[in-house]
Amino acid sequence: MDSIELVDGVASLPRDEWNALVGDDSPFLEWEWLASLEEAGCVGPGTGWQPQPLTIRRHGRLVAACPLYFKGNSEGEFVFDYSWADAAERSGLRYYPKLLVGVPYTPVTGARFLVAEAEDRSHWIPVLAAALRELCHGNQFSSIHVNFCHESETRLLEDSEYHVRIGIQYHWRNDGYDDFEGYLSRFRSKRRNQIRRERRSVAEQGIRVHAVAGNDITDDLFDSMFDCYLATVRAHSWGRQYLNQRFFELLSERFRHRLCFVVARYEGEVIGGTINVVKGDTFYGRYWGALRPARFLHFEACYYKAIEFCIERGLQRMEPGAGGDYKWLRGFDAAKTYSLHHLADPRLARAVERFLESERHEASRVVAELERESPLRKRSISETPRRLR
Repeated sequence: MDSIELVDGVASLPRDEWNALVGDDSPFLEWEWLASLEEAGCVGPGTGWQPQPLTIRRHGRLVAACPLYFKGNSEGEFVFDYSWADAAERSGLRYYPKLLVGVPYTPVTGARFLVAEAEDRSHWIPVLAAALRELCHGNQFSSIHVNFCHESETRLLEDSEYHVRIGIQYHWRNDGYDDFEGYLSRFRSKRRNQIRRERRSVAEQGIRVHAVAGNDITDDLFDSMFDCYLATVRAHSWGRQYLNQRFFELLSERFRHRLCFVVARYEGEVIGGTINVVKGDTFYGRYWGALRPARFLHFEACYYKAIEFCIERGLQRMEPGAGGDYKWLRGFDAAKTYSLHHLADPRLARAVERFLESERHEASRVVAELERESPLRKRSISETPRRLR
């Protein structure tokens, strides 16, 4: 007998049980990350994110689940639906609350329908999707949004009253580079020389940048990285402080093995850096900040030193997050991201689908154009990728 229910947060579930569903997928789905957001108060009352994971048990065993949130706003999602909310309100429809399946404040692709090992994903994903629709329609939620899901999940559900949305990010891929100079050799000379000038400028300012990962991260660096995070939030009018110091403390206790900090120092003092996460063959750039202005430090800390780290460790991909055409200029390829959307009101659903059809076409056109115009030279037929260490 299957039991489908909502539970009060990932933190209420046994850690090993939840992580068994996550397996090798995104680190941001792991109990340590999601439960820490809850326990630090970064999600929950007053945040617009009410955690209510949807779970399915068979004979008491957790076989499938979704990281589900009741949303009272559209903050911290990175798949923007503000215009949909505005259209709904102008039509006399209530847009909030809505349902969102995803990871708060984290524009990183990962499984959104978690299924136990040896279970049939093609069976359980439609079951979870149907349970979400029933919850939506039975409780006056306006819509369901499944953000940054795998493309394979969209293929299973795009004919089930879920509309597919395509976005664009910029990802770095390791093409068998032996070192950073090998990576630079793929650029045309003008761009290659510009990158060298940017890196040289940071060094000439007396700034030293290094990467430190896992248990080599000292406790004091968590305070410094939190200060860097706050510096970025406070430096921009659009900045929102979604995370607090307690969350960083919990990461130091639970998640250190997944972390990589890129730290910039001037005369021994931390003046900036990035907070990154590593799992499997992928490096995820998350948060950046500088405590004092320094020319080109952003590029050095966020991209160049991170790429060096990836090459040294044999990592195959780097996902630096949302936005930033300047990433493309530095050798990051355009990549599609996917989300699924179900609108309860059929009139709004038809309007959104017309918009999404046009948006999908434009996103595909832009990705193809950026691939053709890539600043990285294509390998000649005679060139063979070097073996990774």
